Amino acid sequence: MRKLIGALSVLAILLSSGCHHGKHHCNSGIVFNSNSIKKVEIYVTAENTTDRLTKKHTLVFGSPIEPNEKFVSIIIDPDKQFQTIEGFGGAFTDASAETFYKLPEKEQANIIRNYFSTDAGIGYTLGRTHINSCDFSSDSYSYANASDTALKSFSISHDKKYRIPFIKAALKMANNNIKIFASPWSPPAWMKTNKDMLHGGKLKSEFYHAWANYYIHFVNEYKTAGVPIWGLTVQNEPLAVQTWESCIYTAEEEKDFVKFHLGPALHNAGMKDIKLMVWDHNRDVIYSRVKPAFDDPEAAKYIWGAGFHWYEGDRYDNIRLVHDAYPDKKLLFTEGCVYPFEFDKINEWHWGESYGTSIINDLNNWAVGWTDWNLILDETGGPNHVGNYCYAPVIADTRSGEVHYMNSFYYIGHFSKFIRPGAKRIICSSTSSKLLSTAFLNPDGKLAVVVMNSTDKEINYNVSLLNKAVKTISPAHSIITLMLIP
Repeated sequence: MRKLIGALSVLAILLSSGCHHGKHHCNSGIVFNSNSIKKVEIYVTAENTTDRLTKKHTLVFGSPIEPNEKFVSIIIDPDKQFQTIEGFGGAFTDASAETFYKLPEKEQANIIRNYFSTDAGIGYTLGRTHINSCDFSSDSYSYANASDTALKSFSISHDKKYRIPFIKAALKMANNNIKIFASPWSPPAWMKTNKDMLHGGKLKSEFYHAWANYYIHFVNEYKTAGVPIWGLTVQNEPLAVQTWESCIYTAEEEKDFVKFHLGPALHNAGMKDIKLMVWDHNRDVIYSRVKPAFDDPEAAKYIWGAGFHWYEGDRYDNIRLVHDAYPDKKLLFTEGCVYPFEFDKINEWHWGESYGTSIINDLNNWAVGWTDWNLILDETGGPNHVGNYCYAPVIADTRSGEVHYMNSFYYIGHFSKFIRPGAKRIICSSTSSKLLSTAFLNPDGKLAVVVMNSTDKEINYNVSLLNKAVKTISPAHSIITLMLIP
């Protein structure tokens, strides 16, 4: 027995040491050998240049430089690993699908390749879609006839015209490596207190069971159509009474719906592996909204995590607070866009910087992925059946067939192309508030460091890894990805 205890003690020391012969890891982390890095590739997107995810040059490591006014340091430490990345992506809305199919076939192929190819494009691996209509639909609709609580009339025929073919084209390009999650904007009008899919209202208690089964039907029908569903959110923006499709839940109501209806329905249908998310609204009140569900063991056992948006202040610290309080729950950015839409402003640089700022801060505060809103919109910022127009990273002028890639497309690409599913966030410390940064260790051993400069001046800096560093320059209003490659 004494020998056994001694052996277990040695094993515990070995497991906790985390560093052996230049190799670094943490529990359930990715093993990293700092001596294996042979080169650093630099990819740049910068204002007032033609650089758009442009590979500029390859660097080699030298000696680190002590931080000073002329040289900022980005310090990375792969020995300290944090959350695992699920992916990056955007939303397959009706508006995006309808716009896509108004374009020439050549432009359709380009869009699919540019978004979903890991080699020629930015390699999206997450996709959101909607259950029933949303504001970015040309009309308001649901999948089941009035008073059909048994859902015998349930049909996704509406989605088979544009949306499902669009999703399947993306899945084909990505070799089926896209995690699709779905969100309802509203139950059918006949299930609601205001008898309207729009303008808020609540789900009537007598329809809780039927509405829970509605999700099951949706997942089954999409799977049959060739689109597997990876995750669900309970309700899009459950605190907002909108002029478009919306439905209000208090935190207690959302918890009880999951606890007594949706959670059991998913498990009874053999769908317990679907990633169920609560909240799906802004960062501002996320902690108080998820607390009732996460504190209730019978509700929490069904919940994978929480989704969040960016429309009410930054408050990135609120995301970290949820992680600190509930480290077993995941945090996924599920929607963000910039607005109001004006076609002649699509080239303004600040749009992309809004994306870069959010993505870096969300990732550094424990988000496991980041999902943009519409993948494509037309020259009006729609279509949208309530006039709620906005920008998308790809704007297609359906009058001419011309497609415009906003700089937000490239800003997202600096993350999605280089930080792959399964990557682990690592320590990334900037010595200057003028450079935002984050860093990830990919499963293949490549290190991705993203550095963003939103100032009017170029900044000299070095990326320091243990006892070596690379020295380079961040142009004014730029985003750079440095790939440290074995």
